[in-house]
Amino acid sequence: MTHAAHALCNRYAAILSSAAGDGGRTGVRVAGAVHCLILKTFLQAPPTFLLNHLLTAYAKSGRLARARRVFDEMPDPNLFTRNALLSALAHSRLVPDMERLFASMPERDAVSYNALITGFSSTGSPARSVQLYRALLREESVRPTRITLSAMIMVASALSDRALGHSVHCQVLRLGFGAYAFVGSPLVDMYAKMGLIRDARRVFQEMEAKTVVMYNTLITGLLRCKMIEDAKGLFQLMVDRDSITWTTMVTGLTQNGLQLEALDVFRRMRAEGVGIDQYTFGSILTACGALAASEEGKQIHAYITRTWYEDNVFVGSALVDMYSKCRSIRLAEAVFRRMTCRNIISWTAMIVGYGQNACSEEAVRAFSEMQMDGIKPDDFTLGSVISSCANLASLEEGAQFHCLALVSGLMRYITVSNALVTLYGKCGSIEDAHRLFDEMSFHDQVSWTALVTGYAQFGKAKETIDLFEKMLVNGLKPDGVTFIGVLSACSRAGLVEKGCDYFDSMQKDHDIVPIDDHYTCMIDLYSRSGRFKEAEEFIKQMPHSPDAFGWATLLSSCRLRGNMEIGKWAAENLLETDPQNPASYVLLCSMHAAKGQWTEVAHLRRGMRDRQVKKEPGCSWIKYKNKVHIFSADDQSHPFSSRIYEKLEWLNSKMAEEGYKPDVSSVLHDVADADKVHMISHHSEKLAIAFGLIFVPQEMPIRIVKNLRVCVDCHNATKFISKITGRDILVRDAVRFHKFSDGTCSCGDFW
Repeated sequence: MTHAAHALCNRYAAILSSAAGDGGRTGVRVAGAVHCLILKTFLQAPPTFLLNHLLTAYAKSGRLARARRVFDEMPDPNLFTRNALLSALAHSRLVPDMERLFASMPERDAVSYNALITGFSSTGSPARSVQLYRALLREESVRPTRITLSAMIMVASALSDRALGHSVHCQVLRLGFGAYAFVGSPLVDMYAKMGLIRDARRVFQEMEAKTVVMYNTLITGLLRCKMIEDAKGLFQLMVDRDSITWTTMVTGLTQNGLQLEALDVFRRMRAEGVGIDQYTFGSILTACGALAASEEGKQIHAYITRTWYEDNVFVGSALVDMYSKCRSIRLAEAVFRRMTCRNIISWTAMIVGYGQNACSEEAVRAFSEMQMDGIKPDDFTLGSVISSCANLASLEEGAQFHCLALVSGLMRYITVSNALVTLYGKCGSIEDAHRLFDEMSFHDQVSWTALVTGYAQFGKAKETIDLFEKMLVNGLKPDGVTFIGVLSACSRAGLVEKGCDYFDSMQKDHDIVPIDDHYTCMIDLYSRSGRFKEAEEFIKQMPHSPDAFGWATLLSSCRLRGNMEIGKWAAENLLETDPQNPASYVLLCSMHAAKGQWTEVAHLRRGMRDRQVKKEPGCSWIKYKNKVHIFSADDQSHPFSSRIYEKLEWLNSKMAEEGYKPDVSSVLHDVADADKVHMISHHSEKLAIAFGLIFVPQEMPIRIVKNLRVCVDCHNATKFISKITGRDILVRDAVRFHKFSDGTCSCGDFW
């Protein structure tokens, strides 16, 4: 080769090196242009080193097909050539091609092994990386490099293989790489992820030149191991902190439940003028959401609008999540609608947000919109929308999502299976819930709790308790929700002593601090069984006064048992706790009405008017052919109203023949008994049942949802209706499920 040709080769090689560094379209354009010049300039085969540069430029610009063509046309490829193509194949995750090329190589060096080790680990096959690393150690002519060991440290971390991690660390020390931050930083991260924080600190302390990256890595590890004070101490020691350091602290404090401290760190970060990126915003918005700190969240949102992160999908999704958790669902919706780019994370944030804010119908609609947008759900999104169907008691739509889970392959995820068990339990199909539970290959705490709660809502105390005991035998730790299910089952079955034992065990054996719901269950346990003095003593021994629901529960039992003394005490406390709660007035009215004390009833009604307390009107609804039909008492607005009332009159006649006697105790008006009977005969649930009898096919159960508790008369009437018609009727009221079949109810009338 002439001197001029040699100079030209060097010039082309320099241009190609620059193109490889640029990558992308610019790199491809430059590489293509130089390739044309090479073909014109060299009539015979160009030098191998120049073609190596060309191959590398194409590979790093993402044009693997061109790189392979260059390789295939090379008359004399060398080790560098093969390594360049091997690295490109590994980067492109073409594992079979990568393996074939590696096997065909006449010679290999550490770069060859590094490419394959990286290729396997990046494609989710870290175990094969380990096999290759061990093969490398057996090679006499090849020695691991810093890159090899750094890659293997990350493989050990991914596998959580402590033995492998220690082995690689020994190699690091034996080969003299211990002082290199390039190896030291992954070692610190590996030990921290494995929970070996002492080893992580020792590696850190032994490093002579500690970089910011190493400080950040150790701080992350300390926070992950909940060593908060140590992490804060190391943070304070740092002279130079970058944005990652600050973000690490904000994220770590948030994840450890120290959201207020995270907000303080964020304020300091802003005061020091440190650059804030999407990850910082994401973490601090998560902290605001956890605190329900709407004002702080709005301030951060205002700051975001002054940056170019407003259109960032990651930040937008975090804003949606934050506003949802702050119960500002319309602000969350506004942010979501303004987002120019939405991905599965942003859609999931919106769907979950709707569910958290009792907007379950909007959650189902949003899921449909997402599908029309061409975005496929993941397990978390599908689980969330199924949970919304459960809250709506919408079995039809829930069953459709069950089919989607089967078709999409998402059924194997426990998030989806748990949501489906909950759905069928809440929709009254407890047998389907149990069958699905049995089909699951793995059960976690949520799985067991979903089934326990499902049986508890049905009042099946024996099944609930048996499941709970099996859960304990299987080594699963119950949470507070599990105990709410167990305690409520004991309450409905009148198992007072057993319920008390579980309440004590919850605190002593499982370290669960009771919340208002647990105390309410215990008040219900005593009062439902008529043990009002014990209920009173329990309340007086509580660390704080019951909430409104607790007092209302006691008052409701007093009404059923006619205990005026404790009923008045409960009503007074309920009025003090929640003056606008109508339960105290309504239940007391019912108690006085039952004793014929109409003056007292009138006095209470005046009190309601004076304080502008409004009783929530009762309504019931039934879903038929994807349409919800809503009824209220004496409702005649339905298009099929005449047929519904005809069916109801026929039912009243048949029930009277079977011995049904109306219970007028819920009528709070001083009128004749005949008028009282007329007033209760057209209650909303009776109208909904009549509609179901007309339109729902005989072989299907009739499913009714009621916003209030089912009254005594409707409960009794529905038992008669189920016997007369031979239909199964499921009623989900504000408290529990009732399955009426052949004249009986699943609650055993202990309701």
